[in-house]
Amino acid sequence: MIPAGRDRWRSGAGLALVAATTAAMACATPAFALHLFSKPAAKAPAAPTVRGFNAEEVAMLVRQAIDEQRYVDAGAWLGQAKIAGVTSPDLTRLEGEMFLARGRFADALGLFGPMASGPPPDAQALQGEGIALSMLGRSDEAVAALKSATALDPALWRAWSALGREYDLRKDWADALTAYNTALAAPGVRAAAVLNNRGYSLLLQNKTAEATNDFVAALAKEPGLAAARTNLRIALAWQGAYDRAAVTGAGDDRAAVLNNVGLAAALHGDYDQANKYLTEAMAAKGQYYSRASENLQLARSLADRKDVDTTTAPNAPH
Repeated sequence: MIPAGRDRWRSGAGLALVAATTAAMACATPAFALHLFSKPAAKAPAAPTVRGFNAEEVAMLVRQAIDEQRYVDAGAWLGQAKIAGVTSPDLTRLEGEMFLARGRFADALGLFGPMASGPPPDAQALQGEGIALSMLGRSDEAVAALKSATALDPALWRAWSALGREYDLRKDWADALTAYNTALAAPGVRAAAVLNNRGYSLLLQNKTAEATNDFVAALAKEPGLAAARTNLRIALAWQGAYDRAAVTGAGDDRAAVLNNVGLAAALHGDYDQANKYLTEAMAAKGQYYSRASENLQLARSLADRKDVDTTTAPNAPH
């Protein structure tokens, strides 16, 4: 089943599983993209010291480093700023953003929480608080914080996208769509990330053709967005486009891709294709691949009992 859970924020695919809306999507773990700022800019060398910089200048450098996923550099800037006594609310927010990027959601909440309540209320801190609460599974609190953030600043696209994910968890598809569309209309939005997340929502609803369009649009804007590439393969596989779904690129886990495509084929009843891709998955792994082996046994069992109810199929992401 497609997990509708907390960990789908990340761009990878090895995520935690939560029950989803349909067993028809048991082929893989789709990915939900978490992005902190705008599209990464060209890399700049990290400066060795904050000496001579004010808080605003340090914040700019930290933000650029986080944008470019140079978290070691961002952490070094923040640490040096503390030692030098350079502080500001913006730097505190950025430290919280770095915790979010590293998956340290409790630490992020510890920074955003006190700032969010004000006075005066801090919309960006509320956004960070809401995202952290959401990732910690505290859904009701997350929705409250995210709604407060968007009420204070309707341009916070990350808050809208996070609200969309929370609505997805509740199967509130209409509100989810509104949230994603509002995020896409916000200034400075990282559209590829939101398109991927909206596509994920559609995939949860088994609207694979519409989801495919969103994933393709996301990749047109950012060809390197791994989450959208993973999700596109899942959508293609579920529509029977196995050869297209099985294409791998540099850095992809070929065995995992083949396993997911093979399972999709098995659930479709295309048992010869399932046998082909799952056998290739085990060969590509180069060692014992328990998931692919189990899926191959499932495919052969389904082939022997063609009237089996595939909704009983196990959850077998790569």
